[in-house]
Amino acid sequence: MGFFGWIILGLIAGTIAKTILKDRAPGGWLGSLVVGVIGAALGGWIGSAIFGVGLENFWSLQTWLIAILGALLVLFIYGLLGGRRRA
Repeated sequence: MGFFGWIILGLIAGTIAKTILKDRAPGGWLGSLVVGVIGAALGGWIGSAIFGVGLENFWSLQTWLIAILGALLVLFIYGLLGGRRRA
């Protein structure tokens, strides 16, 4: 998968993760992009290290699930470290 594939995958995975965990999500679309790309990389690394599967190609369901789960993990950790903000 190329550079732009990672960016698009990260943006979409980060947006889906932000939709699921609304209260733990940083910033706007840039925050989604950063969380998504970090989550996709983390999910791919964990998937290949533990299960022997990684991010294969852009249109693979496995790739999308790993990227979204990785982004959810990053948001969860961010929420634990950052705490909840009070309005």
